[in-house]
Amino acid sequence: MPKPLVIVESPAKARTLARFLGTDYRVEASYGHVRDLPESAADVPKEIKGKPWGRLGVDTEGKFTPYYVIPADKRKYVTALKAALKDASEVILATDPDREGESISWHLQQILKPKVKVRRIVFHEITEEAIRQALAEAHEDVDENLVRAQESRRILDRLYGYTLSPVLWKKVQTGLSAGRVQSVAVRLIVEREEERMAFRSATYWDIEATLRAEDRDFAATLVKVSGDRVATGKDFDSKGQLAGSGRLVHLKTQAETDALREGLMRGLPWTVTSAEEKPFTQRPAPPFTTSTLQQDANRKFGFSAERTMQVAQRLFQGVDIGGGDLEGLISYHRTDSTTLSDKALAEAGQAVRDMYGADYYRGPRQYQTKVRNAQEAHEAIRPTEFKRTPQMLEGVLESDELRLYDLIWKRAIASQMAEARMLRTTVEITGRAASGQEGIFTASGKAIEFAGYLRAYVEGSDDPAAELDEKETLLPKLAVGDRVHAPDQVDAKVVATKVESKGHETSPPARFTEASLVKRLEEEGIGRPSTYAPTVATIQRRGYVSRQGKALVPSFTAFAVTRLLREHFGDYVDLGFTAEMEEILDQISNGEKDWLDFIREFYRGDGKHHGLENLVEEKGQAIDYPMIDVGTDPESGLPVRVRIGRYGPFLQIGDSAEEGPRASLPDDLAPADLTLEKALALLKAKAQGPKSLGMDPKSGLPVYVMHGRFGAYVQLGETPERGSKEKPRRASLGRDFSEDTITLADALKLLSLPRELGRGDDGEEILANLGRFGPYVKHGTEFRSLEPTDDVYTITLERARELLAQPKKSMRRQRAAPKELKALGAHPESGEPVRVLDGRYGPYVTDGTTNASLPKGLAPDALTMAQAQELLAARAGTAKKGGRARKGKAAPSRARKARANA
Repeated sequence: MPKPLVIVESPAKARTLARFLGTDYRVEASYGHVRDLPESAADVPKEIKGKPWGRLGVDTEGKFTPYYVIPADKRKYVTALKAALKDASEVILATDPDREGESISWHLQQILKPKVKVRRIVFHEITEEAIRQALAEAHEDVDENLVRAQESRRILDRLYGYTLSPVLWKKVQTGLSAGRVQSVAVRLIVEREEERMAFRSATYWDIEATLRAEDRDFAATLVKVSGDRVATGKDFDSKGQLAGSGRLVHLKTQAETDALREGLMRGLPWTVTSAEEKPFTQRPAPPFTTSTLQQDANRKFGFSAERTMQVAQRLFQGVDIGGGDLEGLISYHRTDSTTLSDKALAEAGQAVRDMYGADYYRGPRQYQTKVRNAQEAHEAIRPTEFKRTPQMLEGVLESDELRLYDLIWKRAIASQMAEARMLRTTVEITGRAASGQEGIFTASGKAIEFAGYLRAYVEGSDDPAAELDEKETLLPKLAVGDRVHAPDQVDAKVVATKVESKGHETSPPARFTEASLVKRLEEEGIGRPSTYAPTVATIQRRGYVSRQGKALVPSFTAFAVTRLLREHFGDYVDLGFTAEMEEILDQISNGEKDWLDFIREFYRGDGKHHGLENLVEEKGQAIDYPMIDVGTDPESGLPVRVRIGRYGPFLQIGDSAEEGPRASLPDDLAPADLTLEKALALLKAKAQGPKSLGMDPKSGLPVYVMHGRFGAYVQLGETPERGSKEKPRRASLGRDFSEDTITLADALKLLSLPRELGRGDDGEEILANLGRFGPYVKHGTEFRSLEPTDDVYTITLERARELLAQPKKSMRRQRAAPKELKALGAHPESGEPVRVLDGRYGPYVTDGTTNASLPKGLAPDALTMAQAQELLAARAGTAKKGGRARKGKAAPSRARKARANA
């Protein structure tokens, strides 16, 4: 019997809807977009193959008609949908509620050409109530304006990429790509790196007094000397010069600062000359948009924007919440709106009263959406049921899903809670030196009088200093006239236990993280909720940007591309111009702008602009090869430059591309870290040839330590001529060795890898080797990490078989236990052993509960128990305020839950 055919994008979403709708409906998935512009020459339709614009798939000579094809990997899904349509009484298009979803529905109509009735339904959460309501409010037509806006974006991106990318192939490197949004994002990252390159640090000193009162230590910093403010980091410009307004005291050296410090100490006791308490309130942040969710997940969990969206997609489209029940746990996750529906506001308010009490609720809060022309969805990201707490889903959701749901739930709940009431305390202490100089110290504290929304959620920050500022710091009760006495006056009310001179250096602008880049793109009006994650992922995948920790570091190729585009096609990587295009696309989606006029003006020009096609033709051969100047070689007087070659960036002395000494650049070297001295050292090392470590006694071949694109490595034998098929044995130095410390014996051990231990029952070899995550054994496609007691150089075949027979662990569990660098003994308070371990991101100290990274420059073997206690105490305090401290065990995975119930 015919029944309605419901079409959604993903099979997971299809399963969820099928559970709600039952056997009266048939639910199928399109598996995303079913048509697109041709990606390769083989995909180009026959009728346009001979056209000059055929490869574009867009008729640039006429009315910019797009020619769509069904990609090879989508044909089987289209065939299945056509088969399902034969038994359908009607077609219900249930794709996502945004431009992309509307476009998919339109393309499905064009391909399937159903002869039965077609209806479009829209819903912003996947719950039974929402689906039933969407069916009741179904409409017959897709939104043509949204479809035209999406189609215009696709045509625009195709014209941009296919017109500018060939310029990059000719002038920089084959295979590079330009993109309307990606090239602007790369420009932002490159220009931040340029700011770092131009930055000159400044040194300044201040004085910090550690004071003790009411059995509590607190810090006070010197802020004025004889009425003039002491210069701090914010008073210096990027050239290291003082730029602050008014008269400033710049303490330039330790000697100068020590003299002032000693004079002030001789003037003890000091006097409390001001003590102020000011109440203030702090409002909760609005519920998440796509952008703010990506930012906070990056700050708090280190998630990439892409990973965040993948997890959010699973939470939206349907998760097994037990007993085979599939239900969407969050509302639609591609949105730039901060509003909540009346129903959601009422549910959130009730949840706040039930969980936190009436004092924590002051009525519903609505937030003004700040993004220009917000249009992607009607609501912010929120739980579909506020009464479903994260604790209820422990053991049901996977780790990533639970962490993200917890974040979304807390942020949405907090947005409806009462403001936090705080009390800021500022104390001013005045001392006078024998020379007559007056020094004023200030100490600040902050107390939480009523936690309000902070009971549920604390927002993350891109600025570590700002995070520290958010900590609650309580000052003792001090009154004007109280005296601060010398350290030997132990019975006094207030004692200066320590007064230190402290040196500081100004820091260059921080590199973008994924969080701060997404924030900047949104602020500039570049991209939309559906494009942030793909943009950030694309620029990394294509080698324009790499990650160092959370920081996004541009490659030298990114520099060359950005400089070429900025110099010759400035409008097309201009922030304002790109944002204007986004606004026009929004106008098209609202029916306020004709799409064809817009595309025609962009490509062919309109009198004010040349148009991209004309500009590329005019520039032609006039575009110079982009080079990055490093400095001048002092010996030859010739320029030292970075060029981009077939195999990546390299250094060269001289103006000619064919002549002059060359040297490869390590892939992990950031452009801002390449100094003239470092460049000359790399060129010198290349000219001198590889360093010989000695001869291999087995083969009689020389062993060299060398440097290449991917860092330092050792090589057995001579480097063959280019084009030779023979390749010498090589091994990376990894983290354990450097070019200066490696010995012949070390090199021979590295070159012995991979070790063939024997063969498995299937005849395939079993190998032991070192990898990105440490030592491992391999049999076919099976890998197992070695345990801490195993040695990759001595492990036996029998032991390897034991490891391979064990169940495969998650990557998180597979990592080898960190190596102990120093044991400090039992913690004086807890009695737990305190150790220094070598972690993935450097050495850290731990007491088994709290981990704290060692400050840069502090050697692990020099760490004392007292220093370890300070680091652990500071880290524990940050974790409590930042919401990162975790108690108890992690939620078990679904698989573990299933095993437990079996």
